[in-house]
Amino acid sequence: MDAPARQLVIACGALAHEVTALKRMNGWTTLDVACLPPELHNRPEKIAPAVREKIRENRGRYASIFVAYGDCGTGGALDAVLAEEGVERIAGAHCYEFYAGPSAFAELADAEPGTFYLTDFLLRHFDRLVIEALGIDRHPELLPVYFGNYRRLVYLAQSPKPDAEAGARAAAARLGLECVVKQTGYGDLDTSLAAFAGRQRIPVWPA
Repeated sequence: MDAPARQLVIACGALAHEVTALKRMNGWTTLDVACLPPELHNRPEKIAPAVREKIRENRGRYASIFVAYGDCGTGGALDAVLAEEGVERIAGAHCYEFYAGPSAFAELADAEPGTFYLTDFLLRHFDRLVIEALGIDRHPELLPVYFGNYRRLVYLAQSPKPDAEAGARAAAARLGLECVVKQTGYGDLDTSLAAFAGRQRIPVWPA
């Protein structure tokens, strides 16, 4: 009997923990994961070229490839690359949308446009990716410049540790924002990867 064909997920580094957890929980033994640096989100114009390079590095080595990225600020450039390469991605503009689900995220955004979102990944690295990256640790006077138009922080929790909610509330207090905690689980990341691993066709974005 032939060995099962291997599949590859090219993922944002901010999803590495979650994609790996889903792979382990579901026993997707023929699924490999290749992650790009999460810091690419600071330079979204680099995301599409980096994804293209990773696809081409691995073409021919896998029966199928799937991209675990939203548009993530590329302005459609990622979708243009994926259309050229014949590869699909998870539906959604960003991880907040596919964790919460499109309808629930739209409700959150409509209820308070001035919302700053955290995921498990962003909460774990809050000091490095928010406070230090924005220079607030060195220049506290920048806090109102960056966050003056925000009103609340919404923590979208995937598989939080016991102290995660307290951490989210501490982060919100540091930014001077109201805190809302919403348990999302893995959302559409789970269902999309399950469909890919099962070799079913998944929705492309836009549908």
